[in-house]
Amino acid sequence: MEDAGIYAREATYLDRYVQFGHASGKLLSVSFPTEPDDNAEPEHPLLDRIGAYLEGASDDFDDVEVALTLPTDRRGVLESLRQVPYGENVTVAELARMTAGLVDGEADDHQLVREALAANPAPLVVGDHRVRDGPSAAPPEVEQRLRSLEGL
Repeated sequence: MEDAGIYAREATYLDRYVQFGHASGKLLSVSFPTEPDDNAEPEHPLLDRIGAYLEGASDDFDDVEVALTLPTDRRGVLESLRQVPYGENVTVAELARMTAGLVDGEADDHQLVREALAANPAPLVVGDHRVRDGPSAAPPEVEQRLRSLEGL
């Protein structure tokens, strides 16, 4: 992924588009608009992978570089989440346990995990739909379809 820009393709399974921003070799954001930006390009290798994923191919996107421009503690949560493979899920408490510096059972740490999930700039690629009792940055109907796709 070397080209900077905005890319989007219709995702029939999601009943909307998958759109992302990319620059400096990193994924900046993923969104799910009902109509793409006017300047969005329809061709990109990541769009091909996402399309295959939405057709049932197993992919956890762990090799996609994501620019997680969040405070360090929230970024750590999302980096830990990237370790949860396709078809598996965790709870907020388990994700807290997986994240260095956080403690399962600490209400403040659980709140931090929830805040990081809600602020996830790249849902689907950073699979917040794999946290069964946490929020997702994706729209609820997209989150549910991603969960269903992975059998969660």
